[in-house]
Amino acid sequence: MQAQSPVGCVIVHDGEVVAKGFTQPPGQHHAEIDAIAKLTFPISECEIYVTLEPCSFQGRTPSCALTIAELKPKHIYIAMDDPHPKNRGAGRTILKKAGISFTSGIGKQAVEKFLFPYLDTSSS
Repeated sequence: MQAQSPVGCVIVHDGEVVAKGFTQPPGQHHAEIDAIAKLTFPISECEIYVTLEPCSFQGRTPSCALTIAELKPKHIYIAMDDPHPKNRGAGRTILKKAGISFTSGIGKQAVEKFLFPYLDTSSS
């Protein structure tokens, strides 16, 4: 992994993009939380589109998957799973346990090609 992954997120309400976010410098908001902070509609009426599976663990920032699970959006679209050893599907598991509907894999090839240099694909 070369640097922090440049993840992007948009939130859609009634077919229109109403908030955009991207990963901030280390220790600041991830893309999902950056977009949620700008939202002016009830998140329960919105769909979230994100390039990388929401993180499942607390590091310098809270878990995005847990935050999203608590907020209960209408649906979340995830382009690709996070291969990071601490995540690897755990974000999706959190969403599933919370009853959040999600779709994975939309735009995966393009996102994977773009993010590959930044991703931690180690097995440890």
